Amino acid sequence: MSLAPYAMDVARSQGRRHAEPAHPYRDDYHRDRDRIIHSRAFRRLEAKTQVFTRRFSDHFRNRLTHTLEVAQIARTIARALGLNEELCEALALVHDIGHPPFGHAGERKLDALMGAHGDVFDHNLHALRMVESFEQRYAAFPGLNLTFEVREGIVKHSRDYRPDAHPELAEYRLGERPPLEAQLIDLADEIAYNTADLDDGYEAKLLRPEMMRAEVPVFRGLLDQAVSRYPQAAEKLQFNEALKSLIDRLTSDLIEHTRSQLTANHVASLEAVRACPRRLVAFSPAVAEEKRVLQEFLNRRLYQHPQITEERERAVKMLEELFAFFVQQPERLPRAYAAQAKTQPAHRVACDYLAGMTDTYVFRVHRDLLGDLASQPASRLR
Repeated sequence: MSLAPYAMDVARSQGRRHAEPAHPYRDDYHRDRDRIIHSRAFRRLEAKTQVFTRRFSDHFRNRLTHTLEVAQIARTIARALGLNEELCEALALVHDIGHPPFGHAGERKLDALMGAHGDVFDHNLHALRMVESFEQRYAAFPGLNLTFEVREGIVKHSRDYRPDAHPELAEYRLGERPPLEAQLIDLADEIAYNTADLDDGYEAKLLRPEMMRAEVPVFRGLLDQAVSRYPQAAEKLQFNEALKSLIDRLTSDLIEHTRSQLTANHVASLEAVRACPRRLVAFSPAVAEEKRVLQEFLNRRLYQHPQITEERERAVKMLEELFAFFVQQPERLPRAYAAQAKTQPAHRVACDYLAGMTDTYVFRVHRDLLGDLASQPASRLR
């Protein structure tokens, strides 16, 4: 399939930090995707929480299955818009590798702990460090040696960084917008997790159809259509049909509104994408409002549900206690990290170590070093 004139053609790539010979049958973005899939950080996503931990069920999404869903949606959008599918898939597969254990709660906790030391935890920047140095797979160079466009997308797919606030990121063209392939990742992510969390919440019996009907108008309409079309089907299958329609509605709107944005802004080149004062990949105002209502519903009814918050309290408490332990006793870190702590701040090294852990490994390390907090009632954690 030919690329649109505003797409990122691999032939125009700024290349890798360390030069490598071309591969005979894989282009550079294809190779980046493969390197990401074969990385240890990617494999660890299988044991990192999305919303529900394994204590609930093996059927619920984890970071890995969520990432695969984002990649599928991103490729669909890329194909419809004439963008580079290989680059989109690589960016979708790498977009979450910087997330710590226990989902967004773990990220907020690590950021708060780092804040007490005048520092921050940013999962995008952590992901960049992972692919640049933490992953050690090749004799010829450190890290994965990914192309500039994948590294740029890791940094910029979900937010813009001010050049004056992040001089260390100067090479990533912070004064310009990223290519459309990177711009779409964050919104494909939103489509994936909003609809998946509805599905998992329903499966967990924390969200009921009558609740969704009353509080999410767009889902009420889609569910009514499904019931009308399949009146004899089981409730779960009617729900599945409505969910499928919601995914299609969000994805189709993102494609069509982005097309209209490209036309309205007379964008006909990659240079025009980069020079645009704002991001061009976007939902229409009407669908953006529907999405906002859905996200507020999920936050109110699912993310703040007592069963979820109780589990979350236990998890972040473990991170907090392990962070304090390793900052005070960096010599107890694994050998490589303990060596780093001799030349780097202990809080940074402790954070790097904890952020790379899986949920299950946090439980194991905490039990071995500090006792089994997971078995304590939530009331003792406050």
